[in-house]
Amino acid sequence: MSKKKSKKGKHFLVDEVIGILSKNSGKPLNYKQVAAQMNIEDHSQKLLINNILEELNERGTITEPERGKFLMKTSERFIIGKVDMTSGGDAYIVSDEMEDDVFVSEKKTARAFHGDTVKVRVRAARGSRKPDGEIVEIISRGKTEFVGVVKISPRFAFFVADNARMQTDIFIPLENLLGAKDGQKAIAKILEWPEKERNPIGEITEVLGDPGNNETEMHAILAEFGLPYAFPKDVEKIADQIPTIITAEEIASRKDFRRITTFTIDPLDAKDFDDALSIRKMENGNWEIGVHIADVSHYLKTDSILDKEAASRATSVYLVDRVVPMLPEILSNNVCSLRPKEEKLCFSAVFELDENANVLAEWFGRTVIFSDRRFTYEEVQIILETEQGDFYDELKTLDGLAKKLRVERFKKGSIAFDRQEVKFNLDEKGNPIGVFFKEQKDAHKLIEDFMLLANRKVAEYVGKRKTNKQKTFVYRIHDSPDPEKLKNFSAFVSRFGYKIDTKSDKDIAVSMNKLLHDSKSKPEENIIEQLAIRTMSKAIYTTQNIGHYGLAFDYYTHFTSPIRRYPDVLVHRLLQRYLDEAAGKNVLSINDKQLEDECKHSSEMEKLAAEAERASVKYKQVEFLEDKIGQKFDGIVSGVTEWGMFVEIIENKCEGMIRLRDLADDFYFFDQENYCIKGRRSGKTFSLGDKLRIVVKRADLVRKQLDFGLAGKSFDY
Repeated sequence: MSKKKSKKGKHFLVDEVIGILSKNSGKPLNYKQVAAQMNIEDHSQKLLINNILEELNERGTITEPERGKFLMKTSERFIIGKVDMTSGGDAYIVSDEMEDDVFVSEKKTARAFHGDTVKVRVRAARGSRKPDGEIVEIISRGKTEFVGVVKISPRFAFFVADNARMQTDIFIPLENLLGAKDGQKAIAKILEWPEKERNPIGEITEVLGDPGNNETEMHAILAEFGLPYAFPKDVEKIADQIPTIITAEEIASRKDFRRITTFTIDPLDAKDFDDALSIRKMENGNWEIGVHIADVSHYLKTDSILDKEAASRATSVYLVDRVVPMLPEILSNNVCSLRPKEEKLCFSAVFELDENANVLAEWFGRTVIFSDRRFTYEEVQIILETEQGDFYDELKTLDGLAKKLRVERFKKGSIAFDRQEVKFNLDEKGNPIGVFFKEQKDAHKLIEDFMLLANRKVAEYVGKRKTNKQKTFVYRIHDSPDPEKLKNFSAFVSRFGYKIDTKSDKDIAVSMNKLLHDSKSKPEENIIEQLAIRTMSKAIYTTQNIGHYGLAFDYYTHFTSPIRRYPDVLVHRLLQRYLDEAAGKNVLSINDKQLEDECKHSSEMEKLAAEAERASVKYKQVEFLEDKIGQKFDGIVSGVTEWGMFVEIIENKCEGMIRLRDLADDFYFFDQENYCIKGRRSGKTFSLGDKLRIVVKRADLVRKQLDFGLAGKSFDY
């Protein structure tokens, strides 16, 4: 005999109706269904529920998506965003539709992977709580191929991804192993993920080799970021057919600089020389300085197979032990490279400068040059310091003009980031046997300042032209710092006695330069420069110009490195188009949307290339310390998280983590408000910039992770 619900008053029923609709969020119910869930069978009470539903609908408390069916109005909304997965399995959804990232717990990620584009049901933030939600649909996979290690048993195999953000192992049928052996590194592709299966099913698409082998690991890093390490055969074949001889007709169509003193200045191990400088004393006493850039666009025809491959790659990738070029070797190291004692085709920016480095005139166009000498930075530095050597007078003049350009740039608010670059000495097998630091000296800055001049003036030539319509162009933009990041950075550096003036953009730049100068050669120098860079916005390519904050330029582009950056190729093509237009020639129209898409792709590929470079450095750091387990080093706290603190070793810049669970003298926790690690009983704190004595505990090459232990709170220098 069924129980009948006793009759209840209307007020009580309203609360229960709202409770039922809330519990069935997303599923419209009629009054009979609501009554059934409330165990009500009395007809009059059912009619009362119907009245309540209609009243709630009129009040706007609920909605009526179908006639006679009602839904609870909630603060939920749906957004589209990208998954930023944590190593713990939780995720944050990054979306242009939300100011804050949306937190999604591990149980509500709905089989999504890091980088996937997803639809998320969001619950609105309440009070200080950040918004959270659940993934309701995977719109597209960010990637379906992963790098990892193959684990084989007699009846089946599994693939374990290297990336800690990939939470799920991939089931590999034995017939899909492609000859991979147990323990080998490989690339696996997901084929399907049946609804009732715990793991996706996949296949091995490429066997990389044995873990720990340098070639295997470098190829694995490139594959992890979706970056190629070889050119397709058809691309190589077409590249090999490019004519290397410059015809007399081509030379006659260009401005001839072959008799003017010209040379290149590059790193010792460089093979592609994409910029050269020429210098000539003019009859009026001024200087003609030519910035000559390899004319890649002459050889790279729009929409050709070579062009499409270069556009896809968008950038050369610089790993610890190699360069993965944007262009095939015949172009990057031969045809386009401005090698000494060879005639080369260039796109040039030529300036008339007075003794104070004021630009009095400028010319842009296609040229032919003959480089008299190939210098390394080290050679030029020695010549400048000793005041003797090849082309000393020319180099001294260029150095003097560059310094005046630099002073003027800093006066206008340019920020002087001058980080030490960490490099590894490698043996013949690619194993790190030592660490050294590369510093920018006058020879580097000489080249940098003339490249900046060319980039700025090319952008100004297009961007400042007074025409009826703004000229479409590729700009390199850099937004001003995020105020919240700047506030946190200012608070951090104040611990060392430094100050950041945030009254205006120029005040920020001036005080930032003073900070970088004053912290030079001090223990905190590297961490301050790292955090200063993180405080800055990221520079990107776009057709929408807002200027370059870090350089204090209203107009800026990338014109000087087309061998290794595809946006520079686009800039050359656009500049030539506008030069032709100014000369009265017929020109093709520009597809603005396509150009902006190419800018966005280039920015994304630049980011991936930088991440791959950092991963290769991290791998070498772990490899370098692998045989130093138990050794102690002086370090400085470079980061704090809820899991522990990162410490950078001062003598070699290798960074590892001291995990909270390994600090045995107290119960430590991450004090987010004060951005430090704090002991619950003792109140002892570890903050950014603290000096520590550490011991190397573990070196995990697979995860590219270093674990340190605490060997002392502070030390004396």
